[in-house]
Amino acid sequence: MSEASAVPEVLTDLGNERIREILPHRWPMLLVDRVERVEPGLRATGVKNVAATEPWFQGHFPDEAVFPGVLVTESLAQLSGVVFALAGAGPIGYLTGVRSMRFRRPVRPGDALRLATERSAGGRGFCEYKVSARVDGSVVAEGSITLADPSATNGKV
Repeated sequence: MSEASAVPEVLTDLGNERIREILPHRWPMLLVDRVERVEPGLRATGVKNVAATEPWFQGHFPDEAVFPGVLVTESLAQLSGVVFALAGAGPIGYLTGVRSMRFRRPVRPGDALRLATERSAGGRGFCEYKVSARVDGSVVAEGSITLADPSATNGKV
């Protein structure tokens, strides 16, 4: 079997310590608690446990806590960043595009946000991913995001 047709290694159950080795994010902006399964360069699934003690709930919204949609998107981008980094991208993948992101229902404290990402296109330092987030089996957000590797694009994103 040639190297180009080799099946990628599948990694499972990456915890917080391993995620922090891959991504530069730190609390409170590290928004992936566990990567359940990742095929480097292709796809991954993971979890973000939404806790009532997170700082955004003080102001979003005090009387009806809602996890901000932009942070749902960031969680999906970070999971995609794990896929991107493990495929050989540089240590930081910049979020350069969000397309057709739709939010189906609010995410609340106590929800386990089930994240999924799959590469749909890419080349020359950029990758596009089809992403979705679910709570209790129901889609809460879906769309496409693009990441760029600044080391492969001469810093231009």
